[in-house]
Amino acid sequence: MQYYIWTIGCQMNTADSRRLASALERAGLTPAARAEDADVVVLNTCVVRRSAEDKVYGRLGSLKPLKKRKPDAVIGLMGCLVGVRDPAPLRRRFPWVDAFMPPSDPQPLLELLAERRMVDEGRAIESGSTARRYCPHGGDLLLPAHERGRLVSANVPIVLGCSHACTYCVIPYRRGPERSRPADDILAEAETLVSQGVQEITLLGQIVDRYGYDLVSSPNLRPETLKPETPLVDLLRRLHDIPNLHRIRFLTSHPGWMADELIDAVAALPKVCEHIEVPVQAGDDEVLARMHRGYTAADYRSLVARIRERIPGVSIATDIIVGFPGETEAQFQRTYDLLAELRLDKAHIARYSPRPQTLATRRFEDDVPLEEKERRRKALDDLQAKIVGELNAPLLGQTVEVLVEGKKEPRPERGRRGRWWGRTRTDRLVFFEDERDWHGRLARVRITWTGPWSLIGEPEGSP
Repeated sequence: MQYYIWTIGCQMNTADSRRLASALERAGLTPAARAEDADVVVLNTCVVRRSAEDKVYGRLGSLKPLKKRKPDAVIGLMGCLVGVRDPAPLRRRFPWVDAFMPPSDPQPLLELLAERRMVDEGRAIESGSTARRYCPHGGDLLLPAHERGRLVSANVPIVLGCSHACTYCVIPYRRGPERSRPADDILAEAETLVSQGVQEITLLGQIVDRYGYDLVSSPNLRPETLKPETPLVDLLRRLHDIPNLHRIRFLTSHPGWMADELIDAVAALPKVCEHIEVPVQAGDDEVLARMHRGYTAADYRSLVARIRERIPGVSIATDIIVGFPGETEAQFQRTYDLLAELRLDKAHIARYSPRPQTLATRRFEDDVPLEEKERRRKALDDLQAKIVGELNAPLLGQTVEVLVEGKKEPRPERGRRGRWWGRTRTDRLVFFEDERDWHGRLARVRITWTGPWSLIGEPEGSP
C-alpha cells in the first residue's frame, strides 16, 4: 500500500503533512512518487488567500477521474479548507473524497483505513494513538523513512490556532482558538528530531510570542510549574540545552506581543538565530486599526529600532497586505515610505483577498480594484528587491556560515553541476558547487556573487 501527500500553504501545513506521513508509515504504508500510483491520496490545504484556495479546488477536480479509474483508492482532504467545523457541505460538494480531516488531525483517515481493512487494525490503533496525542501534538515523531537521517531543518508547532482575530484572517475560523502545547512535549519532539539527524528547528505559531500564556491561565496547571518570565523565553532556554541541536528559529511574531525579554534572549542564546519575522501588514494607522492589529506605525518603528539595538547583525522579515478595503493611494504611500525607511531584509507582499467568515468580508467592501492591488504589490516588490540587493552587496568577498540542507539537481544546459544550498543564520539563501558531500554540514562559504534573493559562493575547507 502506498500513500501520496500534496501540501500547499504555510510551515504549519508542512509540519502537519510530515506528521501524517509518519502516522501512515507506522500503519504500514510506503510513499509514492505520484498520486496516480498511490492507494491513499491526501491534499493538505490552505485557504489563507484566494489564490491558494483556487489551486486546491483545481487539484481536487483532478482527483475525480483518478477516483473513477481506481474506485478503491482513498482520497483525503485535510487542513484549513476542512477547518474545525462539520464537513458536511464539503462532502456534498466533493463526493469522491472519502475522509475529511481538520488541521493537524489525521485520525479520521486512519480510522477509515482500519475500517476498510486497508491497514492492520493493531498498527492503525498504534498510529492513531500517536495522531490523537498530536491534537494537540504529541512529543514523539518518527520521521518518514525518506527523511530519516536526511532532514536537516524541521518545523515544530508550539501554538495551534489563533484567538487574535485580525479582521482579514481566516485562521481562527479554520484552525480554532489558540492552544499552546506543553513544553515537555515540545522538548521531547525536538530531542526525537535531533536523534534522527535534524540540526535546526523552527518553532511555529500564528502568534508565536503568545506561547504558553494560555497554559499559565489553565486551571489544570500546577502552581510549581509557573515561571515569572515570558514562557517562550523559558522554552528557548530549555531547547538551547539539547546536544547536537545547532540552530533555533521561531515565527511568526506580532508587534504587540514581542517582549523586550524575548529580544534579549535572542541576543544572549548562541543557538537562537539572529532572524526575526514580525509582520507590519500596513504602514498607515487607519488601515492598521481596520485590520484590528493593535499597534501603530510608530509602534512598529520603535520595535524595529529596539530589535536592531539589542541584536547585533539581526535580519528582520515582514509581511504586508496591499489593497485592504478602503486603502487610499495616500495610505498605500505611507506603507511604501515605511518599507523604504526601515530597509528590512525580507518582505512577503500579498494582495488582499476577501476570506469567508472574516470580519473584513462582513464589514468592509472590497473596493480596491484588482489592477490597482497588483500595481501596489509590484511597486513594493520592486522596492524590496532594490533594498535587499543593496543589503546583500556588502557581503561580496565575505565568508558566511551556511547550514547545508540539500543539493539542487544539475542543469547541464546552463553549465551547472548540482549546487548545494543552505541558509545563513540570518536566513539568507546561499548556493555553492562542490563535489564533496556537504549535506547537513556547517559550511564556511566565501561569497562570490550577490543578488536580492540569493547568494553564490565557494566553500572554504573540508566538510
